[in-house]
Amino acid sequence: MSKTIIITGTSSGIGFALAEYFGKKGNKVYGLSRKSVSSDFFVSIPTDITDKDQIDNAISEILKTETRIDVLINNAGMGMVGSVEDSTKEDITKLFNLNLIGSVQMMTAVLPKMREQKSGKIINVSSIGSEMGLPFRGFYSASKSALDKVTEAMRYEVYPWNIHVCSLHLGDIKTNIAENRVKTKVSEPYKNVFDKVYALMNSHVGDGTEPLDVAVYLDGLLGKSKWKAHYYFGKFGQKIGVPLKWILPQGTYENLMKKYNKMD
Repeated sequence: MSKTIIITGTSSGIGFALAEYFGKKGNKVYGLSRKSVSSDFFVSIPTDITDKDQIDNAISEILKTETRIDVLINNAGMGMVGSVEDSTKEDITKLFNLNLIGSVQMMTAVLPKMREQKSGKIINVSSIGSEMGLPFRGFYSASKSALDKVTEAMRYEVYPWNIHVCSLHLGDIKTNIAENRVKTKVSEPYKNVFDKVYALMNSHVGDGTEPLDVAVYLDGLLGKSKWKAHYYFGKFGQKIGVPLKWILPQGTYENLMKKYNKMD
């Protein structure tokens, strides 16, 4: 059965792949991103999700032609690299405004309709890195971890209306995130080790999973009648980091992470 699906961050990368995939399957897909894009398979609505008025206008526009909102995929987000010490208040605020507050504003915009129809599904795209403080990506990890906790809280709050919410933790996906992430100033004490970690980080993205694979996985997820709070998708070497953090002593885990990031 055709669904009405709203996806954020659809101008490129994962969001564009998701929007085209679900549109080709016969769903009515609306893509919200700051830049309008052309596609035969989804409707692009220019929207900055850090601006609540723009979100409200986009949802109103959608509801002029649609009677339902079945699915929201909160995909819009940005990366940020640099040391914790060198990150400015402006850098941190910009990151959290998009990765956390923007996603929350999208959820609050669609929830009244989902409550009215007594059904709905919301997927918040998170990261495997939200489960651990990654070196030189501390605030990115923190922003996604914050979204995870909001997702867990919302599951209790919206279940009476048959609304399902989950976090989808992705590993490295082959996109242009390396070009779009915020890179803070890196001061001299950190420069040598940062350069090694940064080069490795970008090579992992280059070797990452294809965005279309994420779409296929999400399609299977939408077919489930019950959701867990968290799902993990990516290469085994990245996914294994999550259970290892739960079972290994902290020092052992940190040594493994240093080795993985070539910091040893």
